Amino acid sequence: MSYATDGSTAGTVGPRTQVREQIVEIVSDSGEGAQKAGQAFGAVCAKSGCGVWTVEIIPAEIKPPARSRAGASGIRIRFGSKVITNMGNEADVVIAFNEQVLYGRIQQGAYRKGTRIFLDSKWRKDDSPQIREAFETAIAEFREKGFIVQEFPLEEECAKLIANPRVGKNMFVLGLLTEMFGMNVELSLAEAAFLFRRKGEEVISRNQDLIRAGYAYGQENAEVALEVPPRELLTSQIVVNGNQALALGIMAAGIEVVAMYPITPATSVSHHLGDSFFRVGGLLHQAEDEIAAIGFAVGASYAGKTACTITSGPGLALKTEFIGLAVMGEVPLVIIDVQRGGPSTGLPTKVEQGDLMASLYGAPGDAPKIIMAAATIEECFHMVITARKLAEAFRGPVLILTDANLATGVQPIPRPEPREEWIAPPIDSSPWDPNVTAYDWDPETGLSPRPVPGQPGGEYVLTGLAHTGDAHVAYDPDSNQKGMEMRSRKLRALRKTLRPPKVHGEESGELLVVGWGSTLGAIEEAVEAARAEGLSVSSVHLRFVSPMEPGLKEIFERFDRVLAIGIQYTDLDEYAPADPTTDRRRSQFASLLRDETLVDVDSWSQVHGQPLSPGIILDVIRKNFSQHSAAAGRTQP
Repeated sequence: MSYATDGSTAGTVGPRTQVREQIVEIVSDSGEGAQKAGQAFGAVCAKSGCGVWTVEIIPAEIKPPARSRAGASGIRIRFGSKVITNMGNEADVVIAFNEQVLYGRIQQGAYRKGTRIFLDSKWRKDDSPQIREAFETAIAEFREKGFIVQEFPLEEECAKLIANPRVGKNMFVLGLLTEMFGMNVELSLAEAAFLFRRKGEEVISRNQDLIRAGYAYGQENAEVALEVPPRELLTSQIVVNGNQALALGIMAAGIEVVAMYPITPATSVSHHLGDSFFRVGGLLHQAEDEIAAIGFAVGASYAGKTACTITSGPGLALKTEFIGLAVMGEVPLVIIDVQRGGPSTGLPTKVEQGDLMASLYGAPGDAPKIIMAAATIEECFHMVITARKLAEAFRGPVLILTDANLATGVQPIPRPEPREEWIAPPIDSSPWDPNVTAYDWDPETGLSPRPVPGQPGGEYVLTGLAHTGDAHVAYDPDSNQKGMEMRSRKLRALRKTLRPPKVHGEESGELLVVGWGSTLGAIEEAVEAARAEGLSVSSVHLRFVSPMEPGLKEIFERFDRVLAIGIQYTDLDEYAPADPTTDRRRSQFASLLRDETLVDVDSWSQVHGQPLSPGIILDVIRKNFSQHSAAAGRTQP
């Protein structure tokens, strides 16, 4: 079934083939709007009832040279008749604005034999003979690799409607994809109205005309006529990315002050807050630098309202002294680190999980703090609410780790129903008990009531120096020892309230894969595929890094082998020294697990700047079984 441009049923392409899922990519030069088209198409898929996950393809440079292999910009949209939790494996359909950007994606293993590529044919008629030759050479190479290449006159068609087709191609592509997959074009037209709502009716109308043109072109010319049946929706859904979910979580938690300095990939949290934070009484402060941002947040929290600061790895490094102050002064604070590649400025637009050790130990001295890691976009929302409550209950900083994969990935999630208990309570303005000190530590838990300077009698000195329970600076050995003990005991008290993580799969077996953060969906999909092949493998995923969830040692000991998987560096076989059992560098995550459990945890990880795909993880699991089967003289099942 297909739809005409007015949304009614039409039969120009004949019956559609039903498929359970598809992976589509739009790739272009930077600035051609591929990501906006993909985000809109992802929203259309979600509103059509499909599960969706998107991944933005962002070059490292802000404005790389046009038609460069390293400068590919775009987006991947995976959608299907089930909940989609990761980017999947190779793409099924690709729409490319030029041939050169495809080379980088091919190098990254994004396509397979049979991937269908729709390629703008304008380069075949380019004035430059070198460009014409490069275009023809590329098409021949793509076909040799088994890709199905269909040229189509993208800019030529857009030029019929708009003077500068370069800025309209993305909406034409949105219409084309809408038709290819049997979506209702009215949904795409509505997305255009929303995207361009601030630019006036003329701009909206022009972009909607481009969508209609792409849809009509697809009816007549596209060689794809597929339909992905919607999944059954039991709850109302919203379509958001991880950074939007963080912004919504901040408002739902009743946090009233957010201070941050723009940094990729965290910046868009401030954009989303800027649109609506003021409507709920919030103050968004863009500081002059990262240090000022956290200083502002610590000051606001000291005054009584728990504040939030948001950053990425390089910003986290700059905030370390103030994080130490919040620990020493026991000031509630929510810190969000949207991780990217490192070290230094590293890969600003790419994903990595390399801030684990920095978040734990990146402050002078012993600075224990609560650290959580969101594994899904929905968790980005709920963890902020939890973090605010923990910061106040345990009187100190709580750090939430997300990453670029979650930040830009778009997914439908259940619509949150606001609850009164999510909101921060009003500041206690009753007189402070003069018999209670500023740090009246409970000897078992390290917890203490929190005075607020605005309370009558609640004034106290906040210092970064070692201090006594009544906030007096102290240099004697006993006072420093006691302060350290009390701050550490908070983590022990929290750990007692946590549950052991659930095992995905059998409770015991040969191999246990352990992950954290945004790798959840890819790991569990790979484990399911491996189990279907008869391999004895299960997985566990952590949400708390400090303190770690209890029961890990007992879980690990029920498996023959434990393998930590993530997006951080580890020495792989091809780079490892001759004796990998002694000299091989393991990942940060594996080192923490080994320290926590005293179990020999191995590691596999990759820092290609991309999210891990289920296929890559499945290959790692197969290799692990193959190696151990060979070592034991057995045959792999």
